[in-house]
Amino acid sequence: MPIAADILEALRLELRRGTLILAVLGTLRAEQYGYSLKTRLAEAGVDIDEGALYPMLRRLESQGLLVSEWREEGKRQKRFYRLSADGAGALEQLTAEWRAMNAALNSIIEGGRT
Repeated sequence: MPIAADILEALRLELRRGTLILAVLGTLRAEQYGYSLKTRLAEAGVDIDEGALYPMLRRLESQGLLVSEWREEGKRQKRFYRLSADGAGALEQLTAEWRAMNAALNSIIEGGRT
């Protein structure tokens, strides 16, 4: 019996939550402002709406993982974000964790195939 679409969507969103943080931290190895970050993520196949992105950026900055500054670009004020030293360390540790988890999940998923 196929799984209900609403249940599948809830599971998909839950799966994406943690991976979005890793994607944002990885992308912010190079300085970005909000819209350019959203665009770069989308180009990589990671869609995130602004209602989720901007609160995440504020939270990561309050945790000390990002630093930001306001600058004028093209006659507009934009807030530019980049990894802090702590953010770079967190990215390194989370990437190692992601790789280990991904390898374990691949082993489980592939081992379950007949």
